[in-house]
Amino acid sequence: MLLLQQVTGLMGKELASDTVLNEMLHLLSELLGLNRGRIVLFDEAAGQACIRYAYGLTRDEIKRGVYALEEGITGRVLARGQLIIVQDIDKEPSFLGRVVERSKLPPGPVSYIALPIMIGQKVIGVLATHRIRMRARPLTDDLSILRILATMAGQILHLRTYVKEKTEALEMRNQQLARALEIRTNRYGIVGTSPELLRAVSELERVSNSTASVLLLGESGTGKELFARALHLASPRQDKPFIKINCAAIPDTLFESELFGYERGAFTGANSARAGWFEQADGGTIFLDEIGELPLSMQSKLLRTLQEGTITRLGGKREVKVNVRLVAATNRDLAIEVSQGVFRQDLYYRLNVIPILLPTLAGRRGDIPALALQFLNRINQANQRNVSFDATAIERLQLHDWPGNIRELSNLIERMVLLADRAVLSAADVERFLPTLEQVSSSPGDASGPPNAPHQHDLIRPYVSASSHSPDELRKAVERCGGNKSRAAQVLGMTARQFNYRWKRAGF
Repeated sequence: MLLLQQVTGLMGKELASDTVLNEMLHLLSELLGLNRGRIVLFDEAAGQACIRYAYGLTRDEIKRGVYALEEGITGRVLARGQLIIVQDIDKEPSFLGRVVERSKLPPGPVSYIALPIMIGQKVIGVLATHRIRMRARPLTDDLSILRILATMAGQILHLRTYVKEKTEALEMRNQQLARALEIRTNRYGIVGTSPELLRAVSELERVSNSTASVLLLGESGTGKELFARALHLASPRQDKPFIKINCAAIPDTLFESELFGYERGAFTGANSARAGWFEQADGGTIFLDEIGELPLSMQSKLLRTLQEGTITRLGGKREVKVNVRLVAATNRDLAIEVSQGVFRQDLYYRLNVIPILLPTLAGRRGDIPALALQFLNRINQANQRNVSFDATAIERLQLHDWPGNIRELSNLIERMVLLADRAVLSAADVERFLPTLEQVSSSPGDASGPPNAPHQHDLIRPYVSASSHSPDELRKAVERCGGNKSRAAQVLGMTARQFNYRWKRAGF
């Protein structure tokens, strides 16, 4: 009863069949004196059986325990599914004695008991043990216990097989889902299957059939243009134009003519009429990146276009109907811009109908290996190089925080490929190109050397959101760059126009 209590208790705690079956054989020996217990399992593919679990047998003895059907006592139990008791192994011609040499067994009569282990009506193995014949305990008592244990062993092995099959089926299903998800994201040119990325892609697909404006939010370098194009590809407009515009790259004086076009003679040099980006995107999608850089004068005109679906060319009097889906993107907090009076509230509400937050690279570290290999292959081909990463290099890339997100990863890999002095790069090579902790944490005021020399920290600043710079940072950057605002904008990761806009807003 103690043996059964121990085995059933272990079955309730342990999911691993190996642990339970090995302990069962151990308890048979320690508590009942049924020694050298073994569980022999039949392998249908090999057409033979071998010892899988044992107690009291050496490794060499276990290796010798291989049986064909009908071979010896064990083979007969496997083939016939019936209990066999050998009262004295020395007097039984069919007992092989293959596993344990007779000289290693106790003197005097030794019995051998072999019971079939079954799942349903099928014999899958044998539970066998040696027994000293001259015991005070009746043989029938031992047989009762062994029958119970053989049934338990069958249940445990059946459960193991069931769990294994279910696990394999789930793994296969997971692989199929992973492939489906990869195909789904690859359809848009987006690499990765992390939950954060799939959440953004799922949101994008759910709104793809609508005409509402979409606002892509997130840090710089998170792939807003790629997501904007994905939204276009997932929509019924996929066969129509996709026009992308970087608002930070257009001078204030050219915004209206670029977006809405102009008529002949509208200004000096306008020798012919030209359709603007909105007209060119008619029926398709227009992507306004860095929407926060749009001048206030243009914000009202954009709002009118979104509300009425018409544009008027510069110098023209006729309204032109346009059917355009607008996707905007920014790494700035437009709500703060609204409160500061530099962004129209009504336009903000119009743009913010469907906001989609793009994950940072640090928030989708599981995608870094796939992204790194994609960039590596592309850069190798473009530069006719054959550089590769070992496992430690990929692991090191996954540990980095990537303040510049995907753009920083791409730039880093390009530098490594172009400057590599060996074919296979390791974690140590990655470390050489990554900014150090001191560089990241140091402040510009701690710089040594000439006061106008850019500090090492500035090498990392291009990866920082342009909207995070305070007026004091702008002023210090100009001082460090000897009064050169263009250089100050560069080290802060801003365009000259962005820098001048914030410089004027700060009142300098």
